[in-house]
Amino acid sequence: METEQVLKRLYVGGLAHEVSKAELQERFGKFGHVLDTEIITRQDDQGTPLKTFAYISVSISDADLRKCMSVLNETKWKGGTLQIQLAKESFLHRNGLLVNLAESCLSCTLGVNRRRKTRQNIAIILESWSQTWHVLFLYLSSLGAWKREVTA
Repeated sequence: METEQVLKRLYVGGLAHEVSKAELQERFGKFGHVLDTEIITRQDDQGTPLKTFAYISVSISDADLRKCMSVLNETKWKGGTLQIQLAKESFLHRNGLLVNLAESCLSCTLGVNRRRKTRQNIAIILESWSQTWHVLFLYLSSLGAWKREVTA
């Protein structure tokens, strides 16, 4: 009986700062087919690494996912303690803002016509970027990053 493989995105915390994509792909490749690995290192103002974690996209069966979590979670590896969990859906995905951004950029690309004069192409690109910045503003506003004062 063949088990169904599904695409999962894993959060892997507690990584050593010098870990490589190849090492992560080898470690998680034992449980499923690793499609993408993104390593993120947060640094302080002087550039000293504070925290290193990764997102790994893997095609894996539910049984292999459970096995991966039970075998690797909370184990010591390269000086860190791995913390593995399913990645949370990003804010952009939850609110459809990423789709709006992609559509704005796509409309920019599709709207440009090589036969048009350069000024017309620039106008199309600027209009598209204006829409994109509007979407980004909505995203940041929803996070409370930008506070607007209302004057009466």
